[in-house]
Formats: sequence, structure tokens, C-alpha cells
Amino acid sequence: MTTLLESHEHKSLREAVSAFARSHPRATGPAEARRFWQEAGKLGYIGVNLPEAYGGGGGGVTELSLVLEEMGAAGNPLLMMIVSPAICGTVIARFGTEEQKRTWLPGIADGTRLMAFGITEPDAGSNSHRITTTARRDAATGDWLLTGRKVFISGVDIADATLIVGRTEDARTGKLKPCLFIVPRDTPGFERRQLDMELHATEKQFELTLDDVRLPADALVGDEDAGLLQLFAGLNPERIMTAAFGIGIGRYALARALDYARERTVWKTPIGAHQAIAHPLAQAHIDLELSRLMTQKAAHLYDAGDDMGAGEAANMAKYAAGEACVKAVDQAVHTLGGNGLTREFGLATLITAARVARIAPVSREMILNYVSHQTLGLPKSY
Repeated sequence: MTTLLESHEHKSLREAVSAFARSHPRATGPAEARRFWQEAGKLGYIGVNLPEAYGGGGGGVTELSLVLEEMGAAGNPLLMMIVSPAICGTVIARFGTEEQKRTWLPGIADGTRLMAFGITEPDAGSNSHRITTTARRDAATGDWLLTGRKVFISGVDIADATLIVGRTEDARTGKLKPCLFIVPRDTPGFERRQLDMELHATEKQFELTLDDVRLPADALVGDEDAGLLQLFAGLNPERIMTAAFGIGIGRYALARALDYARERTVWKTPIGAHQAIAHPLAQAHIDLELSRLMTQKAAHLYDAGDDMGAGEAANMAKYAAGEACVKAVDQAVHTLGGNGLTREFGLATLITAARVARIAPVSREMILNYVSHQTLGLPKSY
């Protein structure tokens, strides 16, 4: 599936990723997902957005979102694609020191190293201004001491490090400002607890506790005074990639439903010939295609350096894709009836997975708030 916005190179990349992903069975466990990840990394798909100087493909979020969409459409929507290369890789590539780039980017690009991202807190979900994880300097050593809690953090157990969003105190104003720190997995005081999730996914979710975690001065990514600029450099790609994640899942579910509707015969006619079946599937396809166009627009704006325009488009793309994904999965299951809930057809687990695209990393209600006051100029309700 290609669009007029895609170049010949993008179409070729899409076809190659699709062929690769479809040649692998669906990853139903961590070991299978890890093998798929490693093979994708060897082929250059994981780090297609990262600089060539550090082992990447030299592309952008446009190419990376295309890769994730095709993986999802083939039944392997890897959540860590959103986290490791898109958020962490982008932030380090844009703001990291030369040493941080040399240390982390080649491994992230070829899939041999993973990085998780820790922003959400128990009392600071959608409101990043309420983050209470704080970092203070040890005057004697120059080290950072990081204390706080995080929740719903993906893949911490398989990640070599986590990019933690903390806050430091501004010496001039006394106010807290966001900063980013690389915390290696086995750092003393950095504890994790796996959350018991109904979500069926190869990546696990964790609650993190940081108890005076001591980090060297060079664990800080970028400028201590840059604040939200560096944070949103990672959050816009996160929204774009989540949209691609949802579109891929939606396409996979829709394809399973179409196959079934063409073959399942009742009263001598395939059920897909009936408009009650055909029209909802057609609507699902239209919604997915429209959300793909907005996702591509957001990715192009981000790669062109238009952070303001990309922020608006990324939120809209994430909203549209989340809604389209949920509707496509629901209609696919409904098309198959009882078969849609069996393991054989592999759709039932997507019912909860589709909700990820709607809920995370920002709820649809917060996106509507954003569009209301940022795009339409309406007063804030909060």
C-alpha cells in the first residue's frame, strides 16, 4: 500500500520491509520478538532514521514510521520501535554529546542495544509539568542524584538503559525544569517491578523506583537549560510512530477480515457480497488510509525541521490512527463472529492491543484539548 506522497525510494523500502516481515511468523513470545528485532536490525530497518555517521540509515521519522507500519501490517507491531530508535535515538542524535552518540547510536541502529523511555508517573500522566522525579547535584563529586517513580514504562527488562525524564531546580527562579538522563539498567538504586497487564504483548510494562540513583555528570543528555525543547523532540516522533503502530495493526486485522469475507459462504454467497459486511470494512479501510496521510504529513514536517507544524500534525495523526485502529479491529472481529475470538485467527488479542494506540502516549481527550486551544484558538479548560 503506497501513496502519492511516497518517493520511489520509500515505495521500495516499504516493499522490502513488507516482504521481510511477512516471511516471519507472528512473534507470540519475547524470544521470537527478539530474533525478529535482531534480524531487522541487521538489515538496517531499526536504525533507518539515525545518522549514517553512527551506523544508521540517514533517513528520518518518515522512513522509520513506514517500517513500523509494514511490520504491524504483517502481524509484528514491535512497540520498542516507538521507544528505542524513535524517541531515545532521536533525542541522543539531536542533543547528545559526541561520546553519548558514539556509545549508544550504533547499537540502537543495528538492534544490538535497546533503550527504554521513562516519563509517565503515578501522579503525572498527561501533565508532564507535574513530574516529581528530581535530580540534584552532589557538590563534592559533580554527580547527579536522581529520585522518583515512573509507571507504564515499556521494555525496561530488555533495555540496556532507560532515558529518564527528571527535573532540576533552576538556580535563577527556583522552578523545576525537565532534563533527560541515561540510566543503565543495573545502576544501584534503580529498581523495577513488572506490572500485571491484561495486554498481550511481547514487551512488558514496569513501575520504576529511583532511590538516590547516582549518575556521572555525563549521564545528562543535552543542555540542562533546554527544558521542554529536548523533551518534545522525542514526543513528536513518539506520536507519529504510535500512529504508524495503530495503522499497521488496523491493516493486519482488516486483511484477515477481508480474506474471511471472501471465502466464508452462507446461503451460497460469500458474506463479503452483503453490504452489511462490505460497507463497514470499506469504511475501516478509508479511515486507515486517511490516518496514513496525516501520519505521513506529520513525519515530513518533523523531518523538515518544522517542530511547531509537526506537533499539531503528530497529535492529529495519532488521534486519527488510534480511532481507525480500534474500529478496524472491532469490525474484523465482528466479521469473523465466533471465529474472531479464537486463537486460530489471531484477532482477539488485538482488541486490547488496539487500545494502546488510542490511550498512549497521550489520550484522545488531551489531543482534543491541544487542537481546541492550539489550533482553533479556544480558551483552555485547565
